[in-house]
Amino acid sequence: MSKMEDVLRAEIERLVQKEARAACKPLAKQVRELSQEVRRLPKEGVTGSPDSPGPALRVELPDVSAQELEKARFSPGLIKKLRKHLNITQVELATLLGTSATTVAFWEQGRNRPEEASQAKIVALRKLGRRDVKRMLGARR
Repeated sequence: MSKMEDVLRAEIERLVQKEARAACKPLAKQVRELSQEVRRLPKEGVTGSPDSPGPALRVELPDVSAQELEKARFSPGLIKKLRKHLNITQVELATLLGTSATTVAFWEQGRNRPEEASQAKIVALRKLGRRDVKRMLGARR
């Protein structure tokens, strides 16, 4: 009886593998095609992710003097408070400042501090109101 069992088990295993191969073959072909397409994209000049906010805005912000920049305080809470005051998201703030949303999130968490160029832009944003900021963001769309 054991020999019959082994033969039956081997036959079932062979049939299952045959079915699995037949089911996976078109999927493997799709994966290869998609991989080739992904490798081809940078050569064509396509970069970024589908959900990226796009290029940074060329925004005309008010001028900031060196003295204002020295006096300005930057803490995670103040950056978040400014963003909430302007009623914008981290992505929108990042777009205005020419940084990534992750960078803004790190500033708000206290994991990083803004660089001097970004600090100047933040000080300039403090001078603007909600309407001005929404107008700038609206020009992007």
